[in-house]
Amino acid sequence: MQTNVGGFDRGARLVVGPLLVIIGIAALGGVVSLTAGTLGLALATIALVAGAVLTTTAVTRKCPMNARFGIDTSRDGAESSAEPERDENRRAGRLS
Repeated sequence: MQTNVGGFDRGARLVVGPLLVIIGIAALGGVVSLTAGTLGLALATIALVAGAVLTTTAVTRKCPMNARFGIDTSRDGAESSAEPERDENRRAGRLS
């Protein structure tokens, strides 16, 4: 899968993802109370999982949902597979 997360999308995921992870852990640990009872537990778990997913997709720059819907917010997502090879040859001092 090619990279499809970049720019503002990636930045937002890098901020919101860890924040949701921290909130989820704090709520599950009893430090913060979202709501009482089972609903609070469910919200804490959802926040933790959503934050983990957002953080992972920001770090790997690959999002399966973006690929499924044809969304590409990265600049290098439109390159063909030959482009990275040509760049690699240039860095190694070889002519392409």
